[in-house]
Amino acid sequence: MSELQVRKIVAAYDGSPVLHGVSFVVPSGAFAAVLGPSGSGKSTLLRVIAGLHRPLEGAIVAAGRVLAGPRVDVPPQRRRIGLVPQDAALFPHLDVRANIAYGLPRRERDSARVSELLDLVGLRGLEHRMPGELSGGQRHRVALGRALAPEPNLVLLDEPFSALDASLRGEVRAQVSQVLRSTRTTAVLVTHDQDEALSMADRVIVLADGRLEQDGSPSEVYSQPRSPWVARFVGGAVTLHGTWRDGVAECALGTIAARMAVGHSARNGDAVELVVRPEHLELGGPHGTPALVRRVQYFGHDAVVTLDLPGLEAPIDARVIGGADVRPDAEVAVRPRQPALAFSRSPGPASEAPRD
Repeated sequence: MSELQVRKIVAAYDGSPVLHGVSFVVPSGAFAAVLGPSGSGKSTLLRVIAGLHRPLEGAIVAAGRVLAGPRVDVPPQRRRIGLVPQDAALFPHLDVRANIAYGLPRRERDSARVSELLDLVGLRGLEHRMPGELSGGQRHRVALGRALAPEPNLVLLDEPFSALDASLRGEVRAQVSQVLRSTRTTAVLVTHDQDEALSMADRVIVLADGRLEQDGSPSEVYSQPRSPWVARFVGGAVTLHGTWRDGVAECALGTIAARMAVGHSARNGDAVELVVRPEHLELGGPHGTPALVRRVQYFGHDAVVTLDLPGLEAPIDARVIGGADVRPDAEVAVRPRQPALAFSRSPGPASEAPRD
């Protein structure tokens, strides 16, 4: 079993706190994504797990072995952790086979294990090519093969797709995910890309300001965010002030159906913050609230229609599948197709003003 446990990790740089008691578990064989904006502490967390930065408090346990904790600090090379860095970091003077073999003890570098890895990452036939002769996606597959070579308990991926062209990114993500799942390797991806986290991971761990905001499956994090900030950061959201009344809320969209978020409650007349996903807003129909179209952005598979609503200073966005038959300056009716998610407006760490 290669379960990863991160237990109440506190870390700092030059005396400045970076991580504040972060805890989560990645089950054996699972793929987790640590998702957060710049400065959230996700890269520091990866370095703590890898053994490149020592925490002030807490513990890291992998495969039942304490790697970091009180009076324990196992060196990186003895942690049985593979790392796929952001830039692949291949040796330019070594061919594909030698780069992958570098992850093995010297006596095993000519073994059948290298051939097995070439097949695993889909590079058979390219083993004698140099890194400069490879595409960006191929270089990352070499880096993954090298990380998997010593059969680690855990693989860490440090934003490995961020430098790839958009046309390549989806394909390489799918290839890497397939390899990790086929080998049942426990993996942790660090990323700021919400689409990447939601599409690749079994668990999404959301960090902000060095604190754990939410930990759950992709569908849980997207459909049941713990705070308006998480909703805005993971997938985008329209947020509105409203008043709660018996399962509905009064807001700039009129009187709309709503449900309370997990861990939140409100009494009739209480102020709430409402979250509506842009794709849940419907344009047209007899019962919507009048809005003025400010602009339309067409993306082929869908369109984003930016609307001005009476009583709101900032515009809101509606996402319409397949495009929208509206023009700027036109008046349309808008209404939610699904109940809004309501959050009580009492102050708290996860419900403060947006930090992004």
